Amino acid sequence: MKSLVVIDACVRQSDSRTLRIAEPVIEALAGRYNVTRYELPDMDIVPLNPGLYKERGMGAIPSWAKEAATAIAGADRILIAAPFWDMSFPAVLKCFFEQTSLFDITFTDNGRTCIGLCKAPKVLYITTRGMDIPTGDPREQATPYLKALGSLWNLGELTTIAAQNMDYSSEEEIDTKIKAAISEALELIKRW
Repeated sequence: MKSLVVIDACVRQSDSRTLRIAEPVIEALAGRYNVTRYELPDMDIVPLNPGLYKERGMGAIPSWAKEAATAIAGADRILIAAPFWDMSFPAVLKCFFEQTSLFDITFTDNGRTCIGLCKAPKVLYITTRGMDIPTGDPREQATPYLKALGSLWNLGELTTIAAQNMDYSSEEEIDTKIKAAISEALELIKRW
């Protein structure tokens, strides 16, 4: 069976509107993929600092980071669930990527440039945005970052599914937007 890596950066967990979209999609994919899930809010993830950077340079990489990087590199599909925060996504997701961007695991080089070592031809990014900011708007920097990282790591096509203007909608409107995003995602993954 093929493998799916799920990266969950939904800090609000049970109150997360993003997870309300992602969970039915993950459940549907679990029938076709072995799922490895990283729930970032429950992990001890910190930004690289001088001490960690020095240790990393000497080969001392946290075991969780090496394991996650290896899982990402070998994954057939990747699903990222992260809300829109401060024009991008929660900092824990950036820290996760910072810690799992590992030489000779997710990328290498040829002496002139970096070469990605990952094999996932498809990545799904599920998000909710409080404001009415569509994907592709200059204020939305999560999708461009994920595309750039995908280029470094050799990840394939990125699809963003977003429900937006959630903070300025009624509960009924929020439910309608969430159902629409779930439907869109479930239709998309039929071709995965």
